[in-house]
Amino acid sequence: MDNEELVTLWRYRDLSEALIAMSKLESEGLECFLADDNIVRLNWYWSDLIGGVKLKVAAMDSESALALLAEEIPATFTAEEVGEEYRQPACPACGSLNVDFQTVDRGIALLALWVLALPIPIPRYSWKCEECGRRWRNTEDDIQ
Repeated sequence: MDNEELVTLWRYRDLSEALIAMSKLESEGLECFLADDNIVRLNWYWSDLIGGVKLKVAAMDSESALALLAEEIPATFTAEEVGEEYRQPACPACGSLNVDFQTVDRGIALLALWVLALPIPIPRYSWKCEECGRRWRNTEDDIQ
């Protein structure tokens, strides 16, 4: 892209959308870059003011780039495409599928660290059943 004419292919308000579009084009071998992405990165309020993040490509690649961006992305995947079917964890006590993944309450851990200046080990449980309240660690036997 040294002496080639660049064109703005698209403008994005959000940086994340622009990065996805850029990665799609780059994965197909088209050279492209983002303009004004650092301004939006520093202060996303300015995105509308400066006209958003601009996806730029060489003028000769603009038609093929637009065609690539217009392609539909499959909404669903078959089990063969994903590799393995998802199996929902179930409560080992009551068999309910209404379970929630629980992590350490970071707020309590940070408060204890700030007040006592010592890290306090808090027991970690992987799953909690919303029906019966049981907590347990993840094992393959719990997955249906």
